[in-house]
Amino acid sequence: MEINTLRSIVTVATFMVFIGIVLWAWSSRNAEGFDEAAHLPFEQDEGPQRTGAAQERKK
Repeated sequence: MEINTLRSIVTVATFMVFIGIVLWAWSSRNAEGFDEAAHLPFEQDEGPQRTGAAQERKK
């Protein structure tokens, strides 16, 4: 097998993987999970939990 043939095969395979990832990312089956993940940075959390020495200093 010639090196250029191998390069062509790898290029086509990589392109197919790329197209597969794009189709997976834009699939409507995954939309709900992606929307939920997109809102994670905006959720309010309770903040860091104080334990041990930090809690003692606060008193």
